[in-house]
Amino acid sequence: MSLRPAPVPSVPEETARVAHAAFPHGHPHLRMRDEFPRFFEDEQFRALFAHRGRPADAPWRLALVSVLQYAEGLSDRQAADAVRRCLDWKYLLGLELTDPGFDFTLLCDFRDRLLAGSAELLLFETLLTCFRERKLLHARGPQRTDATHVLAAIRLLNRLESVGETLRHTLNVLATVAPDWLRAHCRPEWVERYEQRFEEERLPESARERDALAATIGADGVALLTALYGPTGPEWLRQVPAVAVLRQVWVQQYYREETAGGCRLRWRTENELPPAPQRIISPYDPEARFGQKRRVAWGGYKVHFTETCEPDLPVLITDVQTTPPLTGDHETVPAIHAALAARDLLPAAHLVDGGYVEAGVLVSSQEDHQVDLVGPPREDTTWQAREGTGFTAREFQIRWEEQVAVCPQGEKSSAWAEKQERGKPVIQVSFALTTCRGCPSRERCTRAVNAGRKLTLHPEKEDRALQAARARRATPEFAESYKVRAGIEGTHAQGVRRCGLRRCRYVGARKVHLQHLLTAAALNFVRVAAWLMDAKRSRTRVSAFTRLMAPAAAG
Repeated sequence: MSLRPAPVPSVPEETARVAHAAFPHGHPHLRMRDEFPRFFEDEQFRALFAHRGRPADAPWRLALVSVLQYAEGLSDRQAADAVRRCLDWKYLLGLELTDPGFDFTLLCDFRDRLLAGSAELLLFETLLTCFRERKLLHARGPQRTDATHVLAAIRLLNRLESVGETLRHTLNVLATVAPDWLRAHCRPEWVERYEQRFEEERLPESARERDALAATIGADGVALLTALYGPTGPEWLRQVPAVAVLRQVWVQQYYREETAGGCRLRWRTENELPPAPQRIISPYDPEARFGQKRRVAWGGYKVHFTETCEPDLPVLITDVQTTPPLTGDHETVPAIHAALAARDLLPAAHLVDGGYVEAGVLVSSQEDHQVDLVGPPREDTTWQAREGTGFTAREFQIRWEEQVAVCPQGEKSSAWAEKQERGKPVIQVSFALTTCRGCPSRERCTRAVNAGRKLTLHPEKEDRALQAARARRATPEFAESYKVRAGIEGTHAQGVRRCGLRRCRYVGARKVHLQHLLTAAALNFVRVAAWLMDAKRSRTRVSAFTRLMAPAAAG
């Protein structure tokens, strides 16, 4: 398809007359079209289309429909139907009342073009630019960030289901792309074994039978991989994604070991499996991962929304990050700040929960972007701090220039060593056993029998930043200013209820990230529309019972 850019047309007179008659008190979509005559223009999408071919439908309309689709939680087919039947949509899109719309498959094609052209951010950032030009958004105002879990478009599988479904999926793919090759290399018993999908109720109950089935599936997978990667295996078949996933899953779940009788394929024990962030949990979305937070476990992704929180302006999402579930929240902070800096939307104060506050991030946020990261830092977890009866690290005097620590009794440390702990630099400070053995305060300092007190410190800048954050948390001013952060929970709730944020519509990390960007763009669109209509922000709902009993509880 080719693109022949055309200017955004005005709203047809008949459409405008009927729309204003149908909505005498106004409508959010009508108001948005009047206030923003052009959100998108065809010229923005020129790079996504060929120079020759059948003329494409106006991409600015497809972009706006994609935003409206998420704003109202519609499927592609439902969104295309809304273009034909909804008066407010026709007004917003500048269509005649008799316009038949377009085929719903164009929306999928438009998203694919965005991904192929690495233009996932285009719609989200274009809306932000429009709102910024209207002074609804500016840099250095306070912003807040939080994450929520997102379920992949798959069902959770146990290990046996996973290997069975992986091989079954590969056979189905090969039956489509290389039927003659598969027919020549398929074993007769595979038809019955992999005809139906693997489900727990169909699997054997005893551990011995389950292990036997796992071994059988493993041998079948090895036979297929041997044929694919053997000297006569077609080179192009090895590039099929399902084949690559099969090979990776077999490496993760099985182990070839040499025995006296030859080579044997062994089902790995739980302790031998790769770490959860690396483990494929389903062949249908190889990039989805297992995640767990407190009592919530899921398979999929995690999305981080960053938004403004100024009382006199609409609350707008300024950044979206999609990560694997077990990626630490603090690991996303540099990416968030880099993205906000590229949009010239860095905040002065960035309100986050405790997962984002880490000593190194506190320093880099301030030094690299002059952003004050505000949140509850991780507390000291040593027994001295937990019990409140011992000497914590804060009660030691640290002489950074001399590389010496002085204990509360005035004794100096005997060793100062820089090390790596979980991939991060730390400083290990040790006191000699001879120094600590006769100390009258030994019971309050260390419980080690054959060693003196040891301290683990962050590097100087990080340690000072962490101690300052802990001290600030104890102040009344912190509690008052930090209340604003809780408002982002409403954004997650609105995204889940209105846009289906909790579940992935698509498969693969890039497509899921595009879904999250479209969700953010839709929420921004809805919020600006409500702000233009002078709609009041909803307050936290309180049940009738709670309101009734509030006086008694206060007394």
